[in-house]
Amino acid sequence: MSDLQKRRAGEAAALRVEAGMIVGLGTGSTAAWFVKALAARNLPNLRCVPTSEATADLARELGLPLVTLEDVSRIDLTVDGADEIGPGLALIKGGGAALLREKLVWEASSTCLVIADAAKVVPHLGAFPLPIEVVAFGYKTTGARISDVLTDHDVAFPGRFRVADRGMVRTDGGNVIYDAKCGVIHDPARLADDLKLVTGVVEHGLFLDLADEAIIGTDAGVETRLP
Repeated sequence: MSDLQKRRAGEAAALRVEAGMIVGLGTGSTAAWFVKALAARNLPNLRCVPTSEATADLARELGLPLVTLEDVSRIDLTVDGADEIGPGLALIKGGGAALLREKLVWEASSTCLVIADAAKVVPHLGAFPLPIEVVAFGYKTTGARISDVLTDHDVAFPGRFRVADRGMVRTDGGNVIYDAKCGVIHDPARLADDLKLVTGVVEHGLFLDLADEAIIGTDAGVETRLP
């Protein structure tokens, strides 16, 4: 039933968009439902900022008008999915390997709306592996520095980078991703700060104090949550 829940969340979020808005388009399976529902509304004078090449391709196929982040001074509304939604709408994102571009778009947005199926709501963050995007040059030594940080947070880090059928996963920016199996992240804010201090780390998947509202798809319909 997760696909139905994702679709319900995406379609509900599309109803929040008004004609003439500048809209951030998220990345991933739930965000794709939003993009499809938004295109079906055929609202005039939209400008859309995609967070990944995959989302841009889908939006073009559906006829949504695209602009870049450099073309706008502010985004009215960004709608995006999440891999985990914790207390206070603290999020883990990055399963779609677009975390850097997603965070750039989120931080340029007046309102950020996270959409997800019910299984993504968790009592604490960490069961989903935390994506950490790093510069490809020297990624092994960067991984060692990340390991030191995670050890300080009581997380044993095996130094595994994300791979797919064709080898190491590359982001749209050419970076690589480590996935840290944290189990439980006891202090997300401190971990977020500590990871950003590591030389070679471009971004991490902790999205804290960014989501203004969540729309959660359920078997019965949708629920909304505030921080």
